[in-house]
Amino acid sequence: MGITKDTVLPTEEELTVQEINLSGPALRAGAFHLGIDCEFENNEFILCRNELNDPRKCIQEGKAVTECALNFFRKVKKSCAGEYSQYVNCLDKSSTNQDFTVCRKTQAVFDKCMLDNYNIERPYYGYFTETKVHKTCRPKPEPEPPTVYEDATPGLPPDAEKLPAKYGSRFHWMW
Repeated sequence: MGITKDTVLPTEEELTVQEINLSGPALRAGAFHLGIDCEFENNEFILCRNELNDPRKCIQEGKAVTECALNFFRKVKKSCAGEYSQYVNCLDKSSTNQDFTVCRKTQAVFDKCMLDNYNIERPYYGYFTETKVHKTCRPKPEPEPPTVYEDATPGLPPDAEKLPAKYGSRFHWMW
């Protein structure tokens, strides 16, 4: 997106939020449960970004996603810290690409803890690829009107004579 001097950018205060200070393996370990727990906030943010096509207008939705993720990891730390730490450690040290298949036993222990304490079940394979209807309270944005150019070539008048094609129809292949 190119910008001009007329483009208004958000201030530093508008963009500042508390960061989620976790490593890659830690985020990867909690990703599935986080996706379920913060599904509404994530969908709201993505819907805003796709509808408005301007990230500056979706700052509040982005902050809601970050806040939800922070609250999720606080819940994990409160009740499932040991199981989560073992799972993160396994992902970090068992393979070079943080492969899940090596850590299925520690994953099962963490999944059971999340299910017992927060009733968050690990989603089945393919859950996040399914099409879902998201219900939102945000109003649908008005569609952009078509661009009208002042110096555009005028079209033919409605009563103009339309001669038949000189060499026959172009649609000879539609038999």
